[in-house]
Amino acid sequence: MVRILTGFLIVFLGGGFGAALRHGVNMAAARLVGMSFPYGTMFINVTGSLAMGLIAEYFALKAGLHRGWLLFLTTGILGGYTTFSTFSLEAALLYERGQIGGAAIYVLGSVVLAIGALFAGMAIVRMLA
Repeated sequence: MVRILTGFLIVFLGGGFGAALRHGVNMAAARLVGMSFPYGTMFINVTGSLAMGLIAEYFALKAGLHRGWLLFLTTGILGGYTTFSTFSLEAALLYERGQIGGAAIYVLGSVVLAIGALFAGMAIVRMLA
């Protein structure tokens, strides 16, 4: 039980740091390049995915590293910074396992369904307002 609670605490602390970092990047991007295009979010998604690749591969190649750090860095910091990094890793793992059709379904399904769900949520609120 202590191990489970410790994992939640590790993710909680990392997530707060990652979310604050995301907010800072978005604010900086708005000041530097304006808000006519979501440059900050795109930067976050790309850099978060790069960081996920670096961290996941490093931990895969370096046996014996404490898994608490992996949890803190990936689920915690990167999860707070961007969930796109996890999405990218999962799509890449499906592809590398030879599940190309599954990877395509995951990528297209996630994007299309997520955007569809967003529009559905907006429509529900508009109907209730």
